[in-house]
Amino acid sequence: MTHFRTCPLCEATCGLAITTRGAEITAIRGDADDVFSHGFICPKAYALKDLDTDPDRLRTPLDRRSGRLEPASWDDAFAEVERGLMAVIDTHGRQAVGAYVGNPNAHNLAPMVYMPVFLRALGTHNVFSASTVDQMPKQVSAGLMFGTVLSIPIPDVDRTDYLLMLGANPLASNGSLMTAPDMKGRLRRLRARGGRLVVVDPRRSRTAQEADEHVFIRPGTDAHLLFAMVHTLFEERRVAPGQLAEHLAGLEDVRALARDFAPERVADACGVPADTIRRLARELAAAPRAAVYGRIGTCTQEFGTLASWLVDVLNVLTGNLDREGGAMFTKAAAGSKTAHGPGGRGRGVQFGRWKSRVRELPEFYGELPAVCLAEEIETPGDGRIRALVTIAGNPVLSTPNAARLDRALASLEFMVSVDIYLNETTRHADVVLPAPSTLTRGHYDLALYNLAIRNVAHYSPPLFPLADGEMEEWRILLRLAAIAMGQGAHADTDVVDDFVATQVVQREVGASGSAIAGRDVAEIMAALAPRRGPERILDLLLRSGPYGDHFGANPGGLTLAVLEAHPHGIDLGPLVPRIPEVLRTPSGKIELAPPAIVADVPRLRDALARVRSEMVLVGRRHLRSNNSWMHNLDVLVKGRPTCTLHLHPVDGARLGLADGETARVTSRVGAVDAPVELTDAIMPGVVSLPHGWGHDQPGVVLRVARAHAGVNSNVLADELALDPLSGNAVLNGIPVTVARAG
Repeated sequence: MTHFRTCPLCEATCGLAITTRGAEITAIRGDADDVFSHGFICPKAYALKDLDTDPDRLRTPLDRRSGRLEPASWDDAFAEVERGLMAVIDTHGRQAVGAYVGNPNAHNLAPMVYMPVFLRALGTHNVFSASTVDQMPKQVSAGLMFGTVLSIPIPDVDRTDYLLMLGANPLASNGSLMTAPDMKGRLRRLRARGGRLVVVDPRRSRTAQEADEHVFIRPGTDAHLLFAMVHTLFEERRVAPGQLAEHLAGLEDVRALARDFAPERVADACGVPADTIRRLARELAAAPRAAVYGRIGTCTQEFGTLASWLVDVLNVLTGNLDREGGAMFTKAAAGSKTAHGPGGRGRGVQFGRWKSRVRELPEFYGELPAVCLAEEIETPGDGRIRALVTIAGNPVLSTPNAARLDRALASLEFMVSVDIYLNETTRHADVVLPAPSTLTRGHYDLALYNLAIRNVAHYSPPLFPLADGEMEEWRILLRLAAIAMGQGAHADTDVVDDFVATQVVQREVGASGSAIAGRDVAEIMAALAPRRGPERILDLLLRSGPYGDHFGANPGGLTLAVLEAHPHGIDLGPLVPRIPEVLRTPSGKIELAPPAIVADVPRLRDALARVRSEMVLVGRRHLRSNNSWMHNLDVLVKGRPTCTLHLHPVDGARLGLADGETARVTSRVGAVDAPVELTDAIMPGVVSLPHGWGHDQPGVVLRVARAHAGVNSNVLADELALDPLSGNAVLNGIPVTVARAG
């Protein structure tokens, strides 16, 4: 039997055709009829079978007895959660509890729907996530400029004539904050139709190898380069926002800010010649249709928000924002704040509503920077984190100064983890609650379809039933929420789910501008029956969304039942211009010069005076890897080792390091030993280690990963280094020394 399903392992959302015989997967291939991916898949998709059958994947809860994690029943495990969590809350208050939410939750419908319910029930300000080690600068700059957390312009790759890409490697990542399957094919088609691809990166990545031009840049200086391009556009009278002009605020402020960033002034800092910078600005302005796209390399640096802001400033100044072939706004079928309520004006975004206890770092979109998690656990005093909940996250590998956080977790009074593995983080837990196989749950990319290069919708029903002894993930989250609310470990999750669904319906019918505003709550709830769990909420979001049937008011519109009848997905059309209706800023304008960003520009200017003599470290991605959690699958880690230190031959000769020898890399906070791989694909003065490795800790049950342990690059990342505008960790441009090991 063949089932059609969206791959949940990265942002590309590729369609799969999975053939089964009973409970066994016999083949996985690309779905040629998928409306978005058209048969393309990457190697990760083939690993779904191994992930489902992995003997190390947890299938029963664990709780700690006499210092050891032992199998337990679900009732006993939740009873232990209630005992441990409520003991901390009753004694020290809710701020003594923290939560860390990992990246896989963004690819999972149940946490997208019920995670906010659990976090509200927990009632703590100490919420952390992978967002502040990944993309928070883009979310902050987009929110300040356009009004919401996901008001992120997406390159219209399929129709552009010129794509300038900074710090991004979509041929390895499959796209990031840009949902687009088969990026290699799309970029090749761009060039085949006469377009031009330019990649700016400290490494000649797989994507850079496909480009018309690759420009080396010193890590952490993308904002300087981009500002110099802005300077050139103003100086040479090439600013032409076109029809955007009437929707702009702050254009003259940007002109004034750019005066100090002439290409000749920033060239030495960037390592990019001034004439190259000017040429790139001219090419961008002259292209019939163009887009600038920056990703993780531009986010995970000390000027991440400024770089993210300047990407969209350039798109605006060249008239390429919100136009076909430029950078456009997706109109998602469900879950989009930019397609909800009256358009053109909104509340905007607000940050710093509370601050971390120790360093007084501000919150962003309801969470604190992950760089301060360890200190909030270690530092005595009122509000100290004494209990922690982690959900599909491995911060011991993925956050800065990993060794310090590892020690901090060992000092907690209580810890509970929802996870499929006993990994470097969950080995510290007192209770581990295993989520079931990804193939036993329905799938809809609620977040990622808000970032797609084309408007699409695709729902995948469960492939297999739950195995005996497994629990649906949404029920795990609701039982945790019930415990946090004081309802106890044995609360009826159906009752909690009905309460949650009713609240969501009440919010929707009470919202000004909603497609179902003023409708009867009981009528809507009855129309959603008999569904429950995340599918009930998804059906509500689809039906009340921009393409929905609006519960009868728009016959023929989208519903979950319609998606179920279209197993290859539904194509809702190309991106279309959406300004001004997409804006949710208080002014109703594109805010080109938000005060917080303007205030940070002097810090960028001051950095031009730095003398840079040390080597710096950057990360890198690999197509067969997705952070830390896919290294236990032999099909993805076999072959030539990928956890190597990339070093330019010039630096190798200077340091006396040959290919294959072991180097010691040392930063302010730690040191690792890694095998050297000499390559001219990296800029002299820069070294690179991949992210997510270091699987050699005691108590970790990841047999395949341990055999390919590698080293953890975040042992070198400094938790004191962050982008102050977003709280994002600095993982690129880390000062290091490199020498022969031993």
